[in-house]
Amino acid sequence: DPSEWRRKRPVVMEEIYRLGVALGGVISGEHGLGYEKKGYLHLAADAEVLRLMQGIKKVFDPQNILNPGKVFDQV
Repeated sequence: DPSEWRRKRPVVMEEIYRLGVALGGVISGEHGLGYEKKGYLHLAADAEVLRLMQGIKKVFDPQNILNPGKVFDQV
């Protein structure tokens, strides 16, 4: 049932990503993180790492024109 899958999908995906990280994996792949996985990045990177990543993006993209919203929500 498509509506049931839409409801359960986030829970299933989080379980998969948690297991992957626990086994030494990462959330992103060779093509980056993207819209689908960005909500799960916190499972692999703590708040300090996320702040560092946002800071690096701000230095190299101060106007947020390169893939806005792709990894970090716009503020």
